[in-house]
Amino acid sequence: MGKKGVLLVNLGTPDSPKTADVRKYLDEFLMDGRVIDINPVTRALLVKGAIVPFRAPKSAKLYREIWSDQDGSPLLYYSIKQAELLQESLGDDYQVELAMRYQSPSIESALEKLKAANIDSLKVVALFPQYASASSGSVYQKVMELVSKWLTIPDLSFVNSFHNNELMIENFAENGRKYQPETYDHILFSFHGLPQRQLIKSDPTQKHCLKVDNCCSVLTDANKFCYSAQCHDTARLIAEKLNLPKEKYTICFQSRLGNDPWVKPYTVEVVAELAKKGVKKMLVFCPAFVADCLETVYEVSIEYQEEFKALGGEKIQLVESLNDSTKFIEALKEMVLV
Repeated sequence: MGKKGVLLVNLGTPDSPKTADVRKYLDEFLMDGRVIDINPVTRALLVKGAIVPFRAPKSAKLYREIWSDQDGSPLLYYSIKQAELLQESLGDDYQVELAMRYQSPSIESALEKLKAANIDSLKVVALFPQYASASSGSVYQKVMELVSKWLTIPDLSFVNSFHNNELMIENFAENGRKYQPETYDHILFSFHGLPQRQLIKSDPTQKHCLKVDNCCSVLTDANKFCYSAQCHDTARLIAEKLNLPKEKYTICFQSRLGNDPWVKPYTVEVVAELAKKGVKKMLVFCPAFVADCLETVYEVSIEYQEEFKALGGEKIQLVESLNDSTKFIEALKEMVLV
């Protein structure tokens, strides 16, 4: 029998922190119809005419702050480590390849390696714990578009989400325990944001999302594929592991783009409100990311820290992501073997 293929896919990163490479990355990312889900002509005018020309130089400056001469982007570095460690854990009966949804290594190149290996089956794991059309959905659509052109299509399966994976939850909790959460005034669970319209579209009933009080607080049949509801579930499970009372933590969303309403509350506003209430020390988890990246290393640890301090706060401590931890590799192995 041939090998079983495993494809790990993360979001992506520029090839370098140079403005030209950042522009290329942002253009591919933001032109995805699942990311900015509006009329294609309007999207092209917005992305190519307004967002990318102004955002690329600013983002390049931020990427330079976190870029390593030796290892490059932390997202790519840790994603490579995750693929290597998973390969080692699964053994020779499996072939593990890593891809990025945008830029390098591409999904197409990774699939070609798996195709050349004449794999018997293919398990695709998008490295986003919570399902969203703009992340996991985009990855799976791209994989299906490419594999559909193969003459021989192997047994193909996807991990829809792993927001409640026990090993992942315990891993985040372990990372947090190192900082003694009980010594902090407040805990934030800050997830990547999404436009509210995308959450509404994911509601098959069209009667639940943003129409029911606390619509994301508990997972139901109506919101089981809702990104925000899955985020709330992840935060709740980590909080339970840490024995955090509800009044001790806040669930919020960062990295808003544009003027349309995004899922609330916004992390930047929560940070400001807590500072004004006299909170001095905050511990921040970012459980939408399985590898540290611009949104964690810079946005939380530097940008929010500066804003918090300017408003009277003292310390924002980021809880590192899962990165190359043994427990997360065990979680990935578990997902592959199911």
